[in-house]
Amino acid sequence: MTVEQNVLQQSAAQKHQQTFLNQLREITGINDAQILQQALKDSNGNLELAVAFLTAKNAKTPQQEETAYYQTALPGNDRYISVGSQADTNVIDLTGDDKDDLQRAIALSLAESNRAFRETGITDEEQAISRVLEASIAENKACLKRTPTEVWRDSRNPYDRKRQDRAPVGLKNVGNTCWFSAVIQSLFNLLEFRRLVLNYKPPSNAQDLPRNQKEHRNLPFMRELRYLFALLVGTKRKYVDPSRAVEILKDAFKSNDSQQQDVSEFTHKLLDWLEDAFQMKAEEETDEEKPKNPMVELFYGRFLAVGVLEGKKFENTEMFGQYPLQVNGFKDLHECLEAAMIEGEIESLHSENSGKSGQEHWFTELPPVLTFELSRFEFNQALGRPEKIHNKLEFPQVLYLDRYMHRNREITRIKREEIKRLKDYLTVLQQRLERYLSYGSGPKRFPLVDVLQYALEFASSKPVCTSPVDDLDASSPSSGSVPSQTLPSTTDQQGAPPSELPSTSPASVTAVSSRSVVHKPFTQSRIPPDLPMHPAPRHITEEELSVLESCLHRWRTEIENDTRDLQESISRIHRTIELMYSDKSMIQVPYRLHAVLVHEGQANAGHYWAYIFDHRENRWMKYNDIAVTKSSWEELVRDSFGGYRNASAYCLMYINDKPQFLMQEEFNKETGQSLVGIETLPPDLRDFVEEDNLRFEKELEEWDAQVAQKALQEKLLATQKLRESESSVTTAQAGEPEYLEQPSRSDFSKHLKEETIRIITKASHEHEDKSPETVLQSKPENTTSQPPSNQQVVEVAIPHVGKFMIESKEGGYDDEMMMTPNMQGIIMAIGKSRNVYDRCGPEAGFFKAIKLEYSRLVKLAQEDTPPETDYRLHHVVVYFIQNQAPKKIIEKTLLEQFGDRNLSFDERCHNIMKVAQAKIEMIKPEEVNLEEYEEWHQDYRKFRETTMYLIIGLENFQGESYIDSLLFLICAYQNNKELLSKGPYRGHDEELISHYRRECLLKLNEQAAELFESGEDREVNNGLIIMNEFIVPFLPLLLVDEMEEKDILAVEDMRNRWCSYLGQEMESNLQEKLTDFLPKLLDCSTEIKGFHEPPKLPSYSTHELCERFARIMLSLSRTPADGR
Repeated sequence: MTVEQNVLQQSAAQKHQQTFLNQLREITGINDAQILQQALKDSNGNLELAVAFLTAKNAKTPQQEETAYYQTALPGNDRYISVGSQADTNVIDLTGDDKDDLQRAIALSLAESNRAFRETGITDEEQAISRVLEASIAENKACLKRTPTEVWRDSRNPYDRKRQDRAPVGLKNVGNTCWFSAVIQSLFNLLEFRRLVLNYKPPSNAQDLPRNQKEHRNLPFMRELRYLFALLVGTKRKYVDPSRAVEILKDAFKSNDSQQQDVSEFTHKLLDWLEDAFQMKAEEETDEEKPKNPMVELFYGRFLAVGVLEGKKFENTEMFGQYPLQVNGFKDLHECLEAAMIEGEIESLHSENSGKSGQEHWFTELPPVLTFELSRFEFNQALGRPEKIHNKLEFPQVLYLDRYMHRNREITRIKREEIKRLKDYLTVLQQRLERYLSYGSGPKRFPLVDVLQYALEFASSKPVCTSPVDDLDASSPSSGSVPSQTLPSTTDQQGAPPSELPSTSPASVTAVSSRSVVHKPFTQSRIPPDLPMHPAPRHITEEELSVLESCLHRWRTEIENDTRDLQESISRIHRTIELMYSDKSMIQVPYRLHAVLVHEGQANAGHYWAYIFDHRENRWMKYNDIAVTKSSWEELVRDSFGGYRNASAYCLMYINDKPQFLMQEEFNKETGQSLVGIETLPPDLRDFVEEDNLRFEKELEEWDAQVAQKALQEKLLATQKLRESESSVTTAQAGEPEYLEQPSRSDFSKHLKEETIRIITKASHEHEDKSPETVLQSKPENTTSQPPSNQQVVEVAIPHVGKFMIESKEGGYDDEMMMTPNMQGIIMAIGKSRNVYDRCGPEAGFFKAIKLEYSRLVKLAQEDTPPETDYRLHHVVVYFIQNQAPKKIIEKTLLEQFGDRNLSFDERCHNIMKVAQAKIEMIKPEEVNLEEYEEWHQDYRKFRETTMYLIIGLENFQGESYIDSLLFLICAYQNNKELLSKGPYRGHDEELISHYRRECLLKLNEQAAELFESGEDREVNNGLIIMNEFIVPFLPLLLVDEMEEKDILAVEDMRNRWCSYLGQEMESNLQEKLTDFLPKLLDCSTEIKGFHEPPKLPSYSTHELCERFARIMLSLSRTPADGR
């Protein structure tokens, strides 16, 4: 939500009357409050009438007959158009011949105000308040420039900077130069312009030319621009650095402001330099007096100025490049063009003293590339600084310019006159319709149809003979009487026994009367049943009611028909105006939208990016510094039209849709195939790009070497750990592929394998009803215990299992390992398989135990659990099952758990452990992919790390330690996002982590803002440190995924909080610090700035990890929804 919405929604209803007074003051120029209030009172709240009273002039109303049909006057066309109607009152004729300039200006102002209020419920004054709160950077600091240390740092990993296939290349923001990227990318994607720049060769006599300032500047710039374009064509990098070209450009400006005025000036300078550079080359290559300049032919056109000045006709042909258009007061591009082509009308609107010259502009020659410069800035005299115009301005994807061509001037004039007459009549119909829809003479007005309906409902209500006041008085008890509603009815009294009838003695009456004064009015009083709930006429006869109903019904029907006819007629006129230029003869000069340059921010600060149409892929692309992403027309409209956000288009680039050379690709003359990439470059530039690509490839190789070395070290370390844990896999001997079905290399008898399945089936249910405690504490029959001398008896207490004595080698028992849920489950499974073990031996017992444990884990994986219980943290096998890991991976993992050496605490577990280890040794390398196996376990380790980050982050958040919380939550979100990219059950709830990450940033932003508001240097510096080190670097993380609307709104809230300080009075040092800080906060780049290393994680046992996770998730579930 923007600042505009936050502020305006609170004040929209409160300042309605004051808004009218302000509008009157602005329109009429009268500042006397008493006079304005008197005019508003005399007009009964009608703003138009109040203006008329104050100006002592009555608004002209065209005197036209109210006929059902209106004949249009087009040559050779006798069409008839039905009218009689309503239209949008925001359509004001700017081309008419009305001599009353003041009335036209008033109508224009009212139309704009009414349109904005209808669309948003927000008045112009309230919008102005919002703009002040979002005003731009301070007046005393015009230079907004990042230092080199403030620029986004490149990622250390060169693969993050590697170009993907033929993806468009971005431009690095080398210090508040997003304006450079937007303009250059728009020009680069014009293939003809790209060819001209790439194939440019400096004059052969360049060394002999006088080294004046222009030549000293133009030639080096052209050299750097060629290098830059060459890299954009053939580099292997995701983005390139334009520093050299930027520095040459900056030297040409006396100041390095980032205002839009400077950006427009930069575009003009750029074209001027290119024109000069190509002019030097053209003069060398031809002997003509006026050599052709390709830049002029590409970007410059001509128009004919025709008019009458002081009674004399004149015609002048002029050349134009970027065509300036005013935005304020117009709703679409055609309205802007109409006003710009008739300069006299503009002068009459914006200057009180200038006379109308009647001058018209007609295009005689249009350039292949037509650029419109939208003027969205004006100087606010009251504030003493420029302000940005945020008005909405629509523009089409295909613009037909036939109506502005000199050859069509006669037909265009006729159509303009026709449109003027239609709009005049439209105004009459709209005013008439408005009287139907807003009926009344007071400030409150209602639709006339509703007024008649209300009158009919009132007349039809049931009449009552007594006054409602009298009825209430009669039904209300006096101070000494009994309330009638407390006494039973006559019928009730007749049917009740004498003992149950209420006493009517004076004492009882007094008691009831005394109690009645404390009764609650809405719970004790009763409205008489014959009193109507709605007002009704007290006296009306049937004949009167019949006549009145007949009249009201008839009048209502007549009004409905009149209103419908007006609306239909207005719609037809609107449609006629829209189709006025749809004749085939007026759609012969199509220009297609090529690029839209967008500015977000205020007059003195903001961010620039561009939307450029990809003609090859037939889609829109968004060029935002180094980020080049796919986009859509809908996103372009949202960011470019303006209206209620700070982003809007300031430059539109259209290209002639008919000539093919502008966007035509180059082809190989021999093969006929299109040339792409580096193939399109001249030899010198090809060598330059290849050298840069070699440097980048070397950087990739060095990175690969570093990664390989690190991976080797990690692998050696992992191998060493595996050897120490006696879990390394050896090459298995020849045998059957299903290693779980193979007999172990031991002294087990041959018939054991043949009888295994039958024995397991028979014995599987023998101990189902016994608890693990009973099973593990029972002793096997006919067995003798012979513990070695180096063994000791240890009492172990395991949750869900119980206490029992075990025999363990000294130093061979890991108490923490035995407490894990994995080991608990294995011990329980071995206990339940005791009977099978005793009858058939260790291998049968192993098969029974592993089957029981696997079945239990499958059941846990399928169980629906509350958020605080996550069995994936308890058991790695549950994690694998939920994520559909390969069967071999799950089997090997389960085998390794049964083969854990910590199970050697008694003979039964020890023997089953040996069977599992034997099975592991029999696994063949081709049966289990060790790399895939390690990758799955690496994902599980990352899942546990993510859980730790999440737990610590949430605990710190609840403890209001938001900086620490943010660092852990950022790591949790990034790890979790990577896991979820592989499967929906690989990580945790993304929305949960995103919510607390977002809330943490908002809390920190609030803390920093409060520190800044304190005004003390130390507190202010601490607040800005929080913003620079924790908020700004992490904002791109919220902007990367544009589908997360809540994250985008949070970013807007944070930015708006700081923008709101711009309209407040503050000390100069605070203003300067705010000026330096805001551009970084407003930067829309999604490039991740280098930030702190991930915090170190403590070592958690599985039991502790599960407990802390359950505790924190349970506390979150108890938090109210609005507090989460």
